[in-house]
Amino acid sequence: MMTQTDTLAPAIAERSFDPISKVGDEQAFRQEIRDWLAAVLPADWRQQWQKVREADLKGVMNWWLNERRKVGLATPHWPKEWGGPGLPFSYQIIVYEEFARGDAPELETFTISLFHTPATLFEHGTQDQKDRYLGGITHGTDVWCQGFSEPGAGSDLASLRTSAVRDGDDYVVNGQKIWSSASMHADYCLLLARTDPNGKRKHDGISYFIMDMKSPGVTVRPIRQITGESEFAEVFMDDVRIPAKNLIGAEGNGWNIAQSTLSTERGLLIFSATERIARAFELDGIEAKNTWMRDVGLRREYAGFYAEMQAVRLMVKRLLAELEANPDKASATLPTFIKLNWGPLLQRYGEFLVRAEGIEAQKWEPAIPGTGHSSRMRFNDFLKSYGWTIAGGSNEIMRNIVSERILNLPRG
Repeated sequence: MMTQTDTLAPAIAERSFDPISKVGDEQAFRQEIRDWLAAVLPADWRQQWQKVREADLKGVMNWWLNERRKVGLATPHWPKEWGGPGLPFSYQIIVYEEFARGDAPELETFTISLFHTPATLFEHGTQDQKDRYLGGITHGTDVWCQGFSEPGAGSDLASLRTSAVRDGDDYVVNGQKIWSSASMHADYCLLLARTDPNGKRKHDGISYFIMDMKSPGVTVRPIRQITGESEFAEVFMDDVRIPAKNLIGAEGNGWNIAQSTLSTERGLLIFSATERIARAFELDGIEAKNTWMRDVGLRREYAGFYAEMQAVRLMVKRLLAELEANPDKASATLPTFIKLNWGPLLQRYGEFLVRAEGIEAQKWEPAIPGTGHSSRMRFNDFLKSYGWTIAGGSNEIMRNIVSERILNLPRG
């Protein structure tokens, strides 16, 4: 991919960048990232990426991961012993804040690889598993997906029915997973399967595996979304053999290990998402100053959304402060409240923009990879916003959790 260095002043275009050397001076660290982004990101990267077909998506995402690797920011949240820079948590926040402010592409294809897989292996993987798999992530050669949800066990994940039966040195796996992001590009899968169907609780008897997606018996069928994209897929497993050495942790302890995997969604991931939408929100108001912002009613609506946006951002920042102070004692309820507010806010704001901008906004365009929910293509962002109230447990299930586990209300 081309860069825009030809249009930059030589002082920026020709210099080398080393953000990690600026650790200890937060302002210098920020500025180094800003200068690097200005030098490396093509001004028209969105237009370039919009032309990328799904078969080429891994390659273009890998280009951006490689550019980040050159300056030590491929895995800014990883410790040094596993190939990361070992940044203090406050500096990790700065990295993702500057990525959002600088409109850097999101590494959607590598989300599970960069966050969920290391969170799982750092805490529960064997030394051999860490040595074998983490290097492929940092060098961009391996993409990981997550095999958790099933057609009958999405929000109620503990009801999963995919089975894994021990057979000598292998487990034989049969079942189906759904909504598995990037699984059509994946090399490996973080898989939950039931090894003991007779547990006292439905959370018992679930085990956690690393599954090679090239194994015989694995079939992946992309799911076409209403936007025209296929961000996720169904994964079918028919007598798939997984070596016993690919079991993560103890047999039957998969549910507890999965909490480490899912904990990654509580911090930097949601922070990055909210900051990117906040940046887009600011641009929306600026660009509409001579159109719908002249309408008093629409301007008032926009101001109301601003208040809601800031409230969610403050909740996220409070969560980050708690995680920085003590990751083991961060609020267990705050992520639920963030999700319950964030998804509906995205939906209502997306509807507002489609309505405010009129018929011109109500058209389909090819998706722009790497832009998540902030592509600023009104209809696409509006349609995609509904995923937030389903992913990670539907909002209906989340409200039940609040009522039963937080407010101690009786089950209806």
